[in-house]
Amino acid sequence: MTGVSVVIPTVGRPSLRTLLSALSSALSPAASASTPGVSAAASSPAVSVEIIVVDDRTDQTRPLDLPADVDVKVLAGPGGGPAAARNIGWRAARHEWVAFLDDDVVPGDGWWEALADDLLAADATTGGVQGNLDVPLPADRRPTDWERVTAGLADGAWLTADMAYRRTALERTGGFDERFPRAFREDAELAHRVREQGWTLHRGRRRVTHPVRPESTWVSLRTQLGNGDDALLRRLYGPRWRELLAIPPGRRHRHALITAAGLGAAVSRLAGFRKTSLLLGAAWATGTSEFAAARILPGPRDPREVATMVATSVAIPPLAIFHWLRGAVRSRTASRPSAIAGRGAAVRRARSRSSEDSR
Repeated sequence: MTGVSVVIPTVGRPSLRTLLSALSSALSPAASASTPGVSAAASSPAVSVEIIVVDDRTDQTRPLDLPADVDVKVLAGPGGGPAAARNIGWRAARHEWVAFLDDDVVPGDGWWEALADDLLAADATTGGVQGNLDVPLPADRRPTDWERVTAGLADGAWLTADMAYRRTALERTGGFDERFPRAFREDAELAHRVREQGWTLHRGRRRVTHPVRPESTWVSLRTQLGNGDDALLRRLYGPRWRELLAIPPGRRHRHALITAAGLGAAVSRLAGFRKTSLLLGAAWATGTSEFAAARILPGPRDPREVATMVATSVAIPPLAIFHWLRGAVRSRTASRPSAIAGRGAAVRRARSRSSEDSR
């Protein structure tokens, strides 16, 4: 392994400057002064690096706020989401490994060295190596719902918050599926296609910090858009899509029952079926209360958080089902990304060479 390209899609969040400054300070002073783009992992053997930022803002009339002392190649993105932006980045990369970072993570001082170690340890059949995420949570209180959601990223598999792929694996799978417009599921879907073609994926030893970014009170409602992406995955991979992509089970079935009960109660009331309406209304209230309690009890339970959880727990089930149904309609004719001939054979050849080298 002689080089790595770091690709960062961004919508211009202030955290981008923090990330680039951390990457710059983690480079060895000697390397960054004498040979731009060579990391401290440089020592044995030297590893050349480049940093590519893909500007995916819809309005790119103003330049990005970048540190003046960081050597960065900036590319214009289509404003179509991180999947499309990452594809632009890795296709412009010049090294055999491409390390993707989200623009809201912060690498530590030893990140470059650990990245080089992770990639140098990869055998010829390894298609990707994931980093580890640390999500700092408040020490003086219980975490909020949003903080717990962010903390869950630490257990995620093949997240592109810090994920390095062999360029050959990206080329032979075609890269990210750009039908996923959000930072949601697009990384798990690519990882599945990479493994499906015979490559292996591993978790390395490098680490980044993923701070909990400030969000609006109603962020949990906005994230329900991801149900539309789940509907696309269901169309592409069938009913076992969660198992295939190693995605934990969600609450959508319970959301559907709660929504059906609420809708049934309203319709029954209008039709004059009072008893039926009361029974269905009780079922709706029970399901909604259980959902709200599951979100309130682990949290700080202060008045603002409780009020937010109650209000959003009423809105989330029907909103989730709406986005799922809309996604199902939109993806009804969707098909899997086209296979690129010969990629499985390339992995088999790599395995053969690795086996011969070990004799």
